[in-house]
Amino acid sequence: MADGKKLTCLECAQVNRVPEDRLDNAPKCGTCGAPLMSGKATEIDFATLQKAARTDDVPLVVDFWAPWCGPCKMMAPEFSRAAGEVRGRVRLVKINTEEHPRASQAYGIRGIPTMIGFSGGRERKRQSGAQRSPEIVAWVRGI
Repeated sequence: MADGKKLTCLECAQVNRVPEDRLDNAPKCGTCGAPLMSGKATEIDFATLQKAARTDDVPLVVDFWAPWCGPCKMMAPEFSRAAGEVRGRVRLVKINTEEHPRASQAYGIRGIPTMIGFSGGRERKRQSGAQRSPEIVAWVRGI
């Protein structure tokens, strides 16, 4: 399994190796049993974001949002729908900038909602403004 893809568990932050051919077969964390590729937009904290963005071999798309933001609320169901469509290829996660203001500072977030796509330990692209699920899926393909 040394050739597997590294995925950080979004629940316990442990790094797992998953064979590439099992990414869309609902792999689970070897430590806590949480799904690693659930096909849902998962809420994470700042420490998990930093670890997953730096470590994961599968692209990670982060939605920076806040509960008071109208466009963020409009985009939330679209982002969740897109997460299901890209399951097995990309993980979509959300971080609440009100609860984790250091995330906004660390990643230079100037407006929300903002999506950042990470791949290979680096930021690959960024998009600000609310998007519909087809636009999010198309944007994700370019990571």
